[in-house]
Amino acid sequence: MTDAVGSIDTPDAQDEALETKKKARKGGKRAKKGPLKRLAIFYRQVVAELRKVVWPTRNQLTSYTTVVIFFVTIMIALVTVIDYGLNHAAKYVFG
Repeated sequence: MTDAVGSIDTPDAQDEALETKKKARKGGKRAKKGPLKRLAIFYRQVVAELRKVVWPTRNQLTSYTTVVIFFVTIMIALVTVIDYGLNHAAKYVFG
């Protein structure tokens, strides 16, 4: 039977193309390479990715570090106050 798109009995051209791609590819990029060759490729890829990183300037790094230290100090003080308050509340309730 046929319809407006094509024959129902035969697969589409896209399906045939996908099947041939799957059959043609056996090893791909990871075909039998030695461990040292794979390690060298990995190292080159790491270096290439690190070159893409936008590193902060010294002023940015200083300001970010200052903000983090200030925030951590505030959080330490907040947790200390809450802990001190709960400690005294527990002593009051339980004896």
